[in-house]
Amino acid sequence: MEMNNSARGGKIYLDYAATTPVDAEVLKTMLPYFSSEFGNASSLHSFGRNAADAVTAARESAACFFKCTSEEIIFTSGATESNNLAIKGVLRAYNKNKKNSGKKPHIITTVFEHSCVLKTCQKLEKEGSAEVTYLPVYSDGIIKVSDLEKAIKENTLLVTVMYVNNEIGTVQPIAQIGKVIKKHNSKLLDTKYQILFHTDATQAVAYFDINVKRLGVDLLSMSSHKIYGPKGVGMLLVKKGTKITQIQDGGAQEFALRAGTLNSTGIIGLGKAIEVLEKNKQKEIKKIKELRDYLIKKVLKEIPSVRLNGSRSKRSPNNANFSFSDVEGESLLLYLDAEGIAVSTGSACSSGSLSPSHVLLALGLKPEQAHGSLRVTLGKYTTKKELVIFVAKLKKVLEKLRKVSGELLKEYYSKKK
Repeated sequence: MEMNNSARGGKIYLDYAATTPVDAEVLKTMLPYFSSEFGNASSLHSFGRNAADAVTAARESAACFFKCTSEEIIFTSGATESNNLAIKGVLRAYNKNKKNSGKKPHIITTVFEHSCVLKTCQKLEKEGSAEVTYLPVYSDGIIKVSDLEKAIKENTLLVTVMYVNNEIGTVQPIAQIGKVIKKHNSKLLDTKYQILFHTDATQAVAYFDINVKRLGVDLLSMSSHKIYGPKGVGMLLVKKGTKITQIQDGGAQEFALRAGTLNSTGIIGLGKAIEVLEKNKQKEIKKIKELRDYLIKKVLKEIPSVRLNGSRSKRSPNNANFSFSDVEGESLLLYLDAEGIAVSTGSACSSGSLSPSHVLLALGLKPEQAHGSLRVTLGKYTTKKELVIFVAKLKKVLEKLRKVSGELLKEYYSKKK
């Protein structure tokens, strides 16, 4: 079943990086587990066993997709929890080892990670629990592996780099980083703590190579609702032998790494979403990339004073992030919403103060450039007709807003200087 315009009340949805609608096959698979098959997967009676069997099947589907063992799949509430478990769990395991007493661990990440990674690292740094290096990102939205190599120290415990940036869609050289870390670890003596490699692959799962052996990662995070599965469920892949400890106390669910009653219905939905994705992945990538390229070309050709943020080639097939001069991003979003078009922006307004995206500032954009950003992300239900309508309405809204807000924004930023 295709979710066309009429199914969305005539509105055009271009914010697939934020969330995706649940696939019809996924919903159908989940429905019995809301009602007739409602058992707790930890219960020993038939209701529980039925739920547990379905969870096991979902775990096996995920393991097959990521090319790992089912015991390496830990189900969570989503990528935010997975990222917290990966970083804090590795750090806690390190601190539990008496040999590491008094040795502050070192974490390497980037300046434009998702906020759940950045805030976790910043909190650990503030508490004095870890030393953190934030790698720079360049104008193309990609880090340099050579910077990472230089940042490695004797006490480096963890490298955490997102696979695809959630705002601008640029792709980081994960497999190359994995090789660098593997090479470094091979030189260490048995007494040295090996560097672990984590990636937040939330925006990458639907579009890129996700074979964890080829990527060389020890930990990988993802969310179900980015691949047409339900919200509130995700997973952390933990390579066998990785030193990690649970960060919340409770039962022994998920191999004693994630306490709490399993969200059986959500997990079953995630398993089905992975099956559907694997079946259609290459076909969907080709279609979406063609639409994305069409959109970028049309916007850059037909709209003045616009720039594409991040590399044009090394980016997710579904992402186009633009900055428009002399316009405020949130106003642009709201006007487009009034026109029946849903997009996203990297800027936000709170308490009357302007807060440009940290991702765009990391690329070297000035605040006034970052402030006029718009993230347009496509999905498997996007059509060319929708993009034609979007660009036409975008031109109309920009013309209106630039007349009103252009001078005001120039005045605001001149005062800031």
